[in-house]
Amino acid sequence: MAEQIALEGNQAVAEAMRQVNPDVVAAYPITPSTEVVQIFSQFAADGKVDTEFVAVESEHSAMTACISAALSGGRVMNATSSQGLALMWEMLYIGASLRTPITLALVNRALSGNINIHCDHSDSMGARDCGWIQLFCENAQEAYDTMFQAVRIGEDLRVRLPVMVCYDGFLVSHSVEMVKVEEDAAVADWVGPYVVDRPLLDVKKPYTVGPLDLQDFYFEHKRTQVEAYPGVPAVIEEVGASFEAAFGRPYGLMEPYMLDDAETAIVSLGSTAGTVKDIVDAQRAAGKAVGALKLRAFRPFPADELAAQLAGKKAVAVLDRSMSFGAASAPLYSEVTSALYARGATVPVATYVYGLGGREILPEHIEQVYEDLAAVAASQKADTQPKYLGLRE
Repeated sequence: MAEQIALEGNQAVAEAMRQVNPDVVAAYPITPSTEVVQIFSQFAADGKVDTEFVAVESEHSAMTACISAALSGGRVMNATSSQGLALMWEMLYIGASLRTPITLALVNRALSGNINIHCDHSDSMGARDCGWIQLFCENAQEAYDTMFQAVRIGEDLRVRLPVMVCYDGFLVSHSVEMVKVEEDAAVADWVGPYVVDRPLLDVKKPYTVGPLDLQDFYFEHKRTQVEAYPGVPAVIEEVGASFEAAFGRPYGLMEPYMLDDAETAIVSLGSTAGTVKDIVDAQRAAGKAVGALKLRAFRPFPADELAAQLAGKKAVAVLDRSMSFGAASAPLYSEVTSALYARGATVPVATYVYGLGGREILPEHIEQVYEDLAAVAASQKADTQPKYLGLRE
């Protein structure tokens, strides 16, 4: 029987990995994801999993080993953060290009410099164009649940891509919550056995992986890789529906909150979505028609679905926990506005940057955003330059 257990986010994710029982975990520790592989390594040492746990000398080597194991026919998982993900950069592109269904717990942390170990989304946003599926989690329960779904999504023969399960460092990774932990047998049955597709160890069916690919065919190969992504959103929704049927918790590409009759709305990622929901409740109690949209799937970006959710709103605000230096706008704002305007929407969209390096996002900050949105809705004009929440100007 499933039971409620007080767990940190990292403990919940490690528990999910134990229940999946992957063939290979190749890892190198980095704060704040260290606990995940530390706990899992103990599971391996105690014989609670059949996993080959490979302790390597760097995150680059960790991802290299994961890709090799996946191509050889293994179910593979890992965890990292920040500079660790950055050190994997070269191999992230290779893992996606070679269609390896690796599941990576990415505990979001600021990138240096200066050195900072706390949360923002600069690591995942820096890797947003490398070809991995990216799913963002609000809390420990969602991180636990999403680890299972990521395995199913990535391994689906219609997808066959690596998946990042992103959750906020310390805010989720080290915060204790009550998590509903499912029975091992129920999880194993739902995740199912790994269906191996063209393993390199099958010497009877040899094929070439990662050859030199110059002017003659590289362009065509990248064009064919593009075709891997349009069908992914439907698989994410299908897997989410299957998970709800099995365990009672619904998941999709995004989570609208009191959005149907809202005049204004905030779009956000990760743990901040929980704070936004609380403020929506308070604003609704005060008679204000506000709502929120928590985006769960950032890659592939669900542009059509997002535009449909925000259709008819008088004003929208986008909260970014990262910057894109030298770009015209922050990453999430850029994606949201592109999705809306390319589909003919004329809603004004305000842009906010918050929480870099772990700076707190407070209820009064969200309240201020909704106040600003009321003015934007009245004027139908939004400033394209970001406002900074909680910053000492």
